[in-house]
Amino acid sequence: MAKAKVDKRRDDPNYQITNNNPIDVHVGRRVRLRRTLLGMSQEQLGEALNITFQQVQKYERGSNRISSSRLWDIAQILDVPVSFFFDDMSDDTMAHSPRRMKSGQPRDEYEENPTDPMARRETLELVRAYYSIKNPNLRKRITEMVKSVATALPEEK
Repeated sequence: MAKAKVDKRRDDPNYQITNNNPIDVHVGRRVRLRRTLLGMSQEQLGEALNITFQQVQKYERGSNRISSSRLWDIAQILDVPVSFFFDDMSDDTMAHSPRRMKSGQPRDEYEENPTDPMARRETLELVRAYYSIKNPNLRKRITEMVKSVATALPEEK
């Protein structure tokens, strides 16, 4: 019975516009990217915004939309321009704007791409650790070492 209710909601033409819209997911990922690069926890961001860390989680997953005033506050706290949250948006994601979806323009089914290395926590932690190394010569040598190891390893299939 619950499954039938869920399927019926997904048949609603407004469901994709208001629930986990790919643009909201993208903005949430960018919030998480910047927060993680700064070494800030969800709890710390939540405290700065006067909201719970669970609400921050919902924003970062794209399950709750971020209002323009809240996005402004997040940008101020994370020390980036508001436009940062819309950078690197794919054409497919842009095609999911509510305006385009409502107009009936063709759209592809949006799906998360877990193979995207920039969306992985491992990548964010690596970048943050890398930039915590103050000596630029040491960072350069580490980069060269990683490249060397990567080219020496056999290709995985």
